[in-house]
Amino acid sequence: MNDIIISILYSDLGSTWNNAAILVFRCLLALELFRVHGMKKFRVVNGQKEHVPNSLHLPEKLNALVATFSDTVVPFLLMLGIGTRLVILPTIGVTAIGYFVVHRNDNLEVRDVPYMYTLSLLFLLALGAGTYSLDNFLLLQLFN
Repeated sequence: MNDIIISILYSDLGSTWNNAAILVFRCLLALELFRVHGMKKFRVVNGQKEHVPNSLHLPEKLNALVATFSDTVVPFLLMLGIGTRLVILPTIGVTAIGYFVVHRNDNLEVRDVPYMYTLSLLFLLALGAGTYSLDNFLLLQLFN
C-alpha cells in the first residue's frame, strides 16, 4: 500500500529549476482552465447556464457534476499540487472526450483547445506536481 501512495505522490524532477518550472506550468495551466472554462459554469447567458455536451449519455446531473468539478475544483487542487495525479484524471477524461467525440468533425482550430489541454494534463500525470507541491509535503510527513 505504501508503494502505491509513494508512486502517486512522489515527483522529484531532479533539480530546483525543473521543479520550479513544473510549478509555474501547473499554476498557469490551472489558472487558464479555471478562467476560461470554469467561469463559464457560473455565467448565465440569455437566462441559461452553459450547456455541457453529454456524448457518453450519462445521467445529466452526473455529466454536469463531472464537467463542473473538472473545470472549477480541479484547477485549485492542481495549483496547490494536492493529489495531482489523481485529481486530473476526470479533467483528462473531459478534455479527451471533447477532442475525440464532441469535436471530432470540427476543423483543427476548434479541436486544438481540447487537444492541448489533454496533452498538458497527460504531461502532468506522467511527471507529477514536483517538489513544490502539497503532494511532496504529504509524502514527507507520511514517510519521515
